[in-house]
Order: sequence, then structure tokens, then C-alpha cells
Amino acid sequence: MIKTTRILIILLLLFNGISACFGGYMLMSKPDGSGLDMPLNLLEHTPFSNYLIPGIVLFVANGLLSLVIAFFVVAKSKHYIKLTILQGFILIGWIVVQMIMLQTVNYLHIIFGALSVLLVVSGILLTKRNIVT
Repeated sequence: MIKTTRILIILLLLFNGISACFGGYMLMSKPDGSGLDMPLNLLEHTPFSNYLIPGIVLFVANGLLSLVIAFFVVAKSKHYIKLTILQGFILIGWIVVQMIMLQTVNYLHIIFGALSVLLVVSGILLTKRNIVT
């Protein structure tokens, strides 16, 4: 059970990290949203005039951080469970804020919302089993 949960966590973090790095990079490189076919009018209820800042936050907070935490899980770092739960909550926050600001819900919100809940629940399950490594 523990090994299976760790493998699940690694896969979720890699999926989130790679997806967020790609999306963040595309938003940073083409802040008008054209790289991901995202019109600027999606930002009308946000404080942003283009996708540069959201792209940077996505790339760092959900992309790079997920990949670093995946490394810690693979290495069985002392704090990998806490870091996994933290990343789950960061992703939940990202999704909730995004839905509020964009005033819409799409399939990606559902997919990454479910992924974030899986990260938190997996971390809690490992914590409840008193797993330290």
C-alpha cells in the first residue's frame, strides 16, 4: 500500500509539474494567450492585462515545485509527505482562485482539482499510517 501510494504521488506530481511547466512557459512566451488559444477577454474580471504573471506563477508554483517535490518523494526525503500535502493545497488554491477570477469552470479545473485532492488525501493516508520515510 505504501509503495503504491508513493508511486501514485510521484505520477501525479510529474503530470502536474510537466503540464504546469508547459502551460506556464506558453503563457510567458506568448502573454497574449495565443500559444494556448486563450483569448485575453478571459482576463476581464482579473487584475491582469495579459497572461505573463499568471504564467510565471503557474510555471513556478505548480510546475517547478511539483517536480522538485516529486524528486523528494523518489528520494524518500524526511518531509516528502508534508510537501505532497502542501502541493495539493497550492494546486487547490490555484484552481479555486482561477475559477473565481475567470468566472467559469472547465474540464481542466475538474481534472486538476481532482488531482489536487488526490495529492492531499494520499499524503494524509501516509501520515495516518505513521510513515516517516
